[in-house]
Amino acid sequence: MSNSVVDIASKHLGQTVSAYSDLYDKSLLVKVPRYMNREAYDINADDLPFVGVDVWNCYEVSAITKRGRPVTGVLKISCPADSEYHVESKSIKLYLNSLNMNPFGDNKRQCIAIIEDTVEKDLSELLECEVTCKLHTGGWLDTDGSKTWLGFNKFINIEEVVDFDNVEFTSFKSDASQLEGTANDTECYYHSDMLRSNCRVTNQPDWGDIYIHMKGDEIVTAESLGKYIVSHRKVSHFHEEICEMVYKHLLDRFNPEELMVACLYTRRGGLDINPIRANKPELIDSRFTNVEFLNEKTLRQ
Repeated sequence: MSNSVVDIASKHLGQTVSAYSDLYDKSLLVKVPRYMNREAYDINADDLPFVGVDVWNCYEVSAITKRGRPVTGVLKISCPADSEYHVESKSIKLYLNSLNMNPFGDNKRQCIAIIEDTVEKDLSELLECEVTCKLHTGGWLDTDGSKTWLGFNKFINIEEVVDFDNVEFTSFKSDASQLEGTANDTECYYHSDMLRSNCRVTNQPDWGDIYIHMKGDEIVTAESLGKYIVSHRKVSHFHEEICEMVYKHLLDRFNPEELMVACLYTRRGGLDINPIRANKPELIDSRFTNVEFLNEKTLRQ
């Protein structure tokens, strides 16, 4: 583990905050170079083995109009995985809280527009890439008013395939050697809610649902995948790093024709982080990454 990553993230993480600012302060934002999380897995920024995005759903976003009317909503943020940096989670929470008492616009519509423009501008400048966001205030419906959508309806829980009560789990430190393949099947859509890792700085537990699609001459067995997922239980990494590590381990072991890994983490501090990586853009449903759509949550989100 690089101490530099811990040093950067520790500006807010693991620190006691005596007073949360409720006046706009973009200096609260902290960026983390992605290469620091990738070099241990031989992921080269100049030749990334995947495409993808980090999707953030922020549930505690608010400002006020010039007349003092509160405007609240869920802010969906999308950041490309090929950016040089990602934003540290507690810093963005503190930054969004700093909007709370700012008078933005004469009415709700203007206030929403200013929030969106401000966040997009600040994050794009910080991360040196194009970040998009949208503040949703109308509930969990698509923009056309249709039923909420998750986008992972093809995926089956691996517990429906394997009786894990009869499986011995002996490794809890990201053990890719447990991955086994089968040529009997050439494609799988697996989901598991057994993903648990820990914050790189505070070691607080992070809980998530993981979705894996693989297609190739040999694919991972459900039992070995379950054991591998559980092996992250005592690993301390950022959410984005867990997703990329799982992706790289599967890529190195199976070299599949198609590979997609999505980690939908539960919310902490008013936001959830949802990194998704794939070897083909078409494997990532555009409505998952499109900030215009709020997607249905997993049970724990």
